[in-house]
Amino acid sequence: AFAGELTQGGWIRGTVPRGTRGLALDGRPVEIAPDGSWFAAFDRDAGPEASLAITAADGSTATRTLAVAPRDWQIENVNIPRKPGGPTDAFMAIRAPELARIDAARAIRSDAQGWRQRFVWPARGRISGRFGSQRIYRGEPGSYHSGLDIATGASGTPFVAPADGVVILAAEQPFTLEGHLLMLDHGMGLNSAFLHCSALLVKEGEHVRQGQVIGRIGMSGRATGPHLHWSIKWREARLDPLLFTGSMD
Repeated sequence: AFAGELTQGGWIRGTVPRGTRGLALDGRPVEIAPDGSWFAAFDRDAGPEASLAITAADGSTATRTLAVAPRDWQIENVNIPRKPGGPTDAFMAIRAPELARIDAARAIRSDAQGWRQRFVWPARGRISGRFGSQRIYRGEPGSYHSGLDIATGASGTPFVAPADGVVILAAEQPFTLEGHLLMLDHGMGLNSAFLHCSALLVKEGEHVRQGQVIGRIGMSGRATGPHLHWSIKWREARLDPLLFTGSMD
């Protein structure tokens, strides 16, 4: 049995019968909690179908095909060329260690149980950037927006943990792009990242509860105004925070 958001950038949660030997999504094992619960998700660019295979106690396997609904992403065609050239060597000398820290953080597996919860909004404000939106520069696609932007109008506004978690990265020294970056592991390979903070109020390794104030919104790093960029990943899949919270109303 399972339920959730069977769409691009969405997720599913479910339970398996007692004694189940294994579960796999598109051939990759899915972790099963001691009580039989599990969590899985679908990338922003997931195809129209996914395969869920369950191996029973007797070793037999049953496979179910899931229909993954497509999304109508916000695509903007602009009549200007994409900026030529990639990052400079000087930039990458700074950036490479930052990316290594982010990768190492995402590899951490904690006992957090936030993946079981319905997420709450980390902050209230105007949604100034939607997940999955993308610009096409004279036919050449740019990278899509990997999170959700919440604009509050002022730096220093507190934000809270959307679900229980463990702090896996707290960048006291601002990163080049993300600024003061805060990352939470929610368990089962699910994590949240909060970018451009003006202050971090928790430390790496700390357990936080849903609704706990964990930082303050700002515009550190590469940001044009104070806002909270919130992104969610499950393994390599980028997910839409809106599908975890429902609308802000």
